[in-house]
Amino acid sequence: MDERMERVLDSVIVPGAERSLLQLGLVRSVEHEDGQVRIVLGDAGLMDESKQALDDSVRVAVAAVTGEDARVEFVSMSTEEANDIRHTVAVMSGKGGVGKSLVTGLLAVALGRAGYRVGILDADLTGPSIPRMFGVEGRAYGSASGILPVASSLGKPVMSMNLLLESDDQPVIWRGPLIDKALRQFGKDVLWGKLDYLLIDLPPGTADAVLTVMQAFPIDGVVVVFTPQDLVEMIVRKAINMAGMMQKRVLGVVENMSYLYVPEIDKRLELFGPSRGEQMAKVAAAPLLGRIPVDPSLATLCDRGRIEEYQSAVVASLGNRFLAAIGEPLS
Repeated sequence: MDERMERVLDSVIVPGAERSLLQLGLVRSVEHEDGQVRIVLGDAGLMDESKQALDDSVRVAVAAVTGEDARVEFVSMSTEEANDIRHTVAVMSGKGGVGKSLVTGLLAVALGRAGYRVGILDADLTGPSIPRMFGVEGRAYGSASGILPVASSLGKPVMSMNLLLESDDQPVIWRGPLIDKALRQFGKDVLWGKLDYLLIDLPPGTADAVLTVMQAFPIDGVVVVFTPQDLVEMIVRKAINMAGMMQKRVLGVVENMSYLYVPEIDKRLELFGPSRGEQMAKVAAAPLLGRIPVDPSLATLCDRGRIEEYQSAVVASLGNRFLAAIGEPLS
């Protein structure tokens, strides 16, 4: 495929996904034959009406740029064939309420600003918060061949159980086997396309659901989140030990609710006790990726679904330290 045709196909947006055919990995082949351009697309996650819309859009785009007629064909394609994810990283904690979802969100924001393609899977089926944080509403689209994540305002694909329910306040009252099956389907059936990073917001603790994700996804490493409280070392050790038992590398640790900065007196107040960041980094034998403050402006943005607007040196630092830990060259 030449550069001109690549630009054309990268301009055609898939309905419901708000990403292009190239970004979703749906372009199988492009050939010139009999005075026409023959474009073969995979059908992963596409409904019949989406196929018709794409057929029209591709032919119009090709004619506008190259002046050629295009013939579009669809062939069977699984999401696993389309997906091309360089790194899959899980964000975990030994207990709930430590801000694991917040750290996942901030890490996604940091990597996106650094120019990386980032997707987010909210694997906390019974307590999903990622969609609200990113302002993602409505329901995920798809077909028998796959599910299309819903894009955030800045184009980050997000998948969550909340996006499959009739309403976001509908509870998921499932026993373990059903949760296990749903998580495994997320691993097989979601069309992420081409990503540099897939971040997985794990359920809290070290029970069945976390074990399922660790087994169902090719996880390159985990980030452990904690707060500066008395029992933190025991809780962090549980998470770290589980990662080790699953042969997953701990990329680093993040201390959330580390302090409150009061600009009027230019002072940091450690509301929940002194920082244990360096101590926990030694326990994990991994770097301290960041100390996230208690910031009312951040809380407000999350409540309004606008976390991607948050501006702080903390975000850039978190992203840079994470990239260094995983071995990505810094720009």
